[in-house]
Amino acid sequence: MKTTITTANTGAASNNSPSPIEDVVLALERLRARCPLTHCMTNEVVKDITANVLLAVGASPAMVEHAEEAQEFATMADALLVNLGTLDDVQMEAMRRAIPAYQRAGKPWVLDPVAVGALGVRTRFAREIIAHRPALIRGNASEIIGLCGRASRGRGADSGDSAEEALDAAGELTARTGAVVLVTGAVDYATDGARVRSCANGHALMTRVTGVGCAQGALAAAFAAVCEDRLEAALATAAVMAVAGEIAAARAAHPGSFRVALLDELSRIDGEILRQRARIA
Repeated sequence: MKTTITTANTGAASNNSPSPIEDVVLALERLRARCPLTHCMTNEVVKDITANVLLAVGASPAMVEHAEEAQEFATMADALLVNLGTLDDVQMEAMRRAIPAYQRAGKPWVLDPVAVGALGVRTRFAREIIAHRPALIRGNASEIIGLCGRASRGRGADSGDSAEEALDAAGELTARTGAVVLVTGAVDYATDGARVRSCANGHALMTRVTGVGCAQGALAAAFAAVCEDRLEAALATAAVMAVAGEIAAARAAHPGSFRVALLDELSRIDGEILRQRARIA
């Protein structure tokens, strides 16, 4: 099935805020007011930056991985991130137990389909677990195209496709799963199948520090915990990370210093900065 997405806003937002930027500002304020406990079942490479990004923005991270504890933790946490970056059999079993527990608890879970489409085991596993209706799917263009079952040009975790090329696949995934899809790239796109939003901030240095994209998946879970409108959660995820990255890159020319600057800017970002800097359409 081919689903066509237009770039027009064809649906009403869940609140009465006057603009998408104000939706993002409100989402950030809600996140900082609630400090959502965000359960991250994520890959070994990115745990440190993932936890620190959540803390910098104002959420609370938890890395609970034992299968029994991961299931039990659904009664305590506000949202779950499932990141397939360094997937193994033990982690797959824990994810299979945790995801239904979050569904039963009525709490959102977010899928980050790292390298799906490029590798077989994780591709089959991702297509299995999306039957449990994630609230949000965040991936690069090739991952979104691959998760949809189409041929992509991904190479490991690197995308060979543009975000614009993934919009049709993103729309099809929303129809299949009920999830909002966030496609990240030079321009980030968020869609619920009826509405499409974009964020044109960011900087190339964000791709030179490992884990920035994966941490964005955790940020999406934190926003999903505080936003009833999942499109609003996805747009807030894109805007907060991209604006902070853009400002950090202006004062840090190299990856090492950029990593520190990014955490500082995520901590500093507020409504005024978003209103001045976010290029949202």
